[in-house]
Amino acid sequence: MEENKMQMTQNYSFSKVDDKFYELKNNKRLALMPFIMAGDPNIEITSEILLKLQENGADLIELGIPYSDPLADGPIIQLSASRALKSGTTPRKVITLLESLKGKLNIPIILFTYLNPLLCFGFKKFCEMASNSGVSGLIIPDLPLEEAHKFSKVVSSHSMDLILLVAPTTPFERMQKISHHTKGFTYLVSVTGVTGERNKMENRVENLIAKLKKINTNPIAVGFGISTPEHVKKVREWGADGVIIGSAFVKRISSAGEKDVVTKVGNFCRDMRLAADKKK
Repeated sequence: MEENKMQMTQNYSFSKVDDKFYELKNNKRLALMPFIMAGDPNIEITSEILLKLQENGADLIELGIPYSDPLADGPIIQLSASRALKSGTTPRKVITLLESLKGKLNIPIILFTYLNPLLCFGFKKFCEMASNSGVSGLIIPDLPLEEAHKFSKVVSSHSMDLILLVAPTTPFERMQKISHHTKGFTYLVSVTGVTGERNKMENRVENLIAKLKKINTNPIAVGFGISTPEHVKKVREWGADGVIIGSAFVKRISSAGEKDVVTKVGNFCRDMRLAADKKK
């Protein structure tokens, strides 16, 4: 395995996300990636939650930048974004938050953000500032595949990965193109529709993982609708490399008081970590 990685480095520069997935694969562990919204309920508590997630077994963290028109998000995360905007959260404040945690927050941070705020900010400027603050990757759900290569070059030039999404309805040829352009990992959306908790995982996800494995050399992380330890176990059994849990974390943040929220989120992360590690 180590020899294969050394051969690949001749043509490819490994990122922090690559290194994390490589480490986890060597240890036969499923990557646990919580999603939270920056600024919900406020920036100060977000800082505490990030460190608590790291402490309780998160391997990577997907950190949302609030946006007023989040097309891919269900009601739980939409409300979270609204609360964060009301608390005064901006892209610049999110970057400042991460800068303040350098040296403390050591796992890869993936920013989840829509394209319009980045264009308004200035895409190159944002990438430079994000990279300097320790960000390892970007997920931009409304970025068209046809434009991805242009943005990916900018992202890569700042030592970050541009991570693309594959949906259950994605045609096979397009799936191949996405797999070619994504960096760090491929984000497999487990359901048709927006984010949100689901009662059960759809069995077709297993076939989608198998199909992606045949055409895709990147790790595969499954997200959207994953909310219970049972869901996590299924994703692991189906052969995915990572699991992304969003609405279930955000819901716990919204329902807890400020005094209890960090502990409550940390405990849930620990439960998901146990589910991710538990063997048959």
